[in-house]
Amino acid sequence: QVQLVESGGGLVQPGGSLKLSCAASGRGFSIAVMGWYRQAPGKQREFVAAITRSDSINYAESVKGRFIISRDNTKTTVHLQMNNLKPEDTAVYYCNFRLIREYWGQGTQVTVSS
Repeated sequence: QVQLVESGGGLVQPGGSLKLSCAASGRGFSIAVMGWYRQAPGKQREFVAAITRSDSINYAESVKGRFIISRDNTKTTVHLQMNNLKPEDTAVYYCNFRLIREYWGQGTQVTVSS
């Protein structure tokens, strides 16, 4: 069983930065695909970024050049550094673990507002 706990969300002004973290417990972290998704009010959950076991990375077009995903296999943690945040980045951000099965964290709220 895998458990994911996100942290680092909060309220930030447009143009500001936040760093999200996701701590994973359970087996298989080092070979899992780790990702971040987000869901804004009234919208479907959408892909944000993902990183594979070999550090191959993909980003949604809307966050390219602003967000950076990274992983620390020794600490079984994945991070999402979010820079130059915009109001449209406001959402609940979810950590995702994919290895045969898929697991989700409980989500952390990010609000970008002046």
